[in-house]
Amino acid sequence: MVKWWPREVVRDDNMATESTTDGALNRWYRSRIGTATTDDEVRGYWLFALGVVLGVAGILLFVPSESAGALRQWAVVAAATGLVCVFAGPIIRLPLKRGATLFVYAGAAICLVAVAWFVLAYPYDWSPQTGQPTIVVLYSLGLLAMGLGGVFVPLLTTGVVGEDEHEALQSEAEDLRHSVSDTEADESDLAAQLRALRQSQARFELYEDKGGQYRWRLRHRNGNVIADGGEGYTQKHNAQKGMQSVQRNALGATVLHVESETDLPEAEESFEPVEETPSQASFELYEDNAGEFRFRLRHDNGNVIADGGEGYTSRSGARTAIERIQEYVGPADYLQFDPTGFEIYRDSASEWRWRLVHRNGNVLADSGEGYSRRRDARRAVNRIRSNLDDMTVEVYEDAGDEYRWHLESANGRLMADSGEGYADRGGAEDAVERFETYASEASVLDVGRAAFELFEDSAGDARWRLRHRNGNILADAGQGYADRTRAREGIESVKRHAPNADTEE
Repeated sequence: MVKWWPREVVRDDNMATESTTDGALNRWYRSRIGTATTDDEVRGYWLFALGVVLGVAGILLFVPSESAGALRQWAVVAAATGLVCVFAGPIIRLPLKRGATLFVYAGAAICLVAVAWFVLAYPYDWSPQTGQPTIVVLYSLGLLAMGLGGVFVPLLTTGVVGEDEHEALQSEAEDLRHSVSDTEADESDLAAQLRALRQSQARFELYEDKGGQYRWRLRHRNGNVIADGGEGYTQKHNAQKGMQSVQRNALGATVLHVESETDLPEAEESFEPVEETPSQASFELYEDNAGEFRFRLRHDNGNVIADGGEGYTSRSGARTAIERIQEYVGPADYLQFDPTGFEIYRDSASEWRWRLVHRNGNVLADSGEGYSRRRDARRAVNRIRSNLDDMTVEVYEDAGDEYRWHLESANGRLMADSGEGYADRGGAEDAVERFETYASEASVLDVGRAAFELFEDSAGDARWRLRHRNGNILADAGQGYADRTRAREGIESVKRHAPNADTEE
């Protein structure tokens, strides 16, 4: 069960704190590097960066300095402080227990005390040959303390893992698994990038094999061979022609489904490319009784196969919606909710978001914020699915006197919200119960620019709707179907006829 707590945040002081701040450095880190899981991860990075800068500055100051001079003093201070930051930064970034991290901070503080002492002692109490032994020993002890905090303290305090720590380790392992074996996510990212950028992520490789014949292959940037020539060529230019033929003809090529290999056409058998079939439907653009402009896609047999998802205040707005449908409907994927699913999509601001959709079409929750990378949005979903019992739900009344809810992690970070308001508290609490029931088992689905959602309405009929990635409904079935097979047939009919359909007013 999700715990319904007040806004006080409960933390585990034995573990590194999760990221809670949203300062300029955190925002820069999030936009350039990625979403940090702890504040220490961000602090460690910036400490390391500061150490590099100070170390370089120390070297540059040391070169022109003179022995016992003021410039030599500040060169040593910069280099010594930089070494502390470079040493401490990577250790602090590690997911250590709070005690080990504090040990590292203590060691760094000891080193800084030694550096301050050096400033007071130099140059009169500082020997050019041996330095000041007490200061050197103190600085060394600080470095030793940081090393103990990063290596030996975690080893000596491992002991028996408790239930809470075991769950935390499982959560970390789950995140790691998704980050290092995210092939499906990478493929979805590739599809989105191809649609947005029209830029290939593969290259053709032309080479000579061991038998002295020339061949080509198409290889993805991840190393996988997507296709090859299938045969060798005696001349290099002939292999190059074959490769160029694929480049010209692959895009837009139709697919012939063959039952078995024995039924494949002969290699020498020629065929005529499939011509584009004229649409057997047309868009009807009309003004309804309320003065709004709407459209519907009607087949030549008289059946309405799609309706506009909403009314528009102007005729041009409805025309623009028709053009969007003609552009998006062909490549739009099917999304099926059984009974719910998390949709990962990219909004109009190019940020990645998620929403939890029930098969009846209702949106049960959304991310409440955008992410710079698709992988970060997927990780947020995975954290909710695996750690929902450790998160807190708050039901509150907004400025418009509607009741809403949002989900917070243990550090108070917003993980999800209701996405809509409810007339009373009971309605919001019922929505939380539905979210709690479905979120843990919901599958994760990917949305390109638009997708068909197959769902079941309140009467038990199968329906579909075409949803843009920004959440807007572009079109819907306009009717219910007895089963999902018929709803799929309705989608295929729209896919066939909408792209080339004329518009009648």
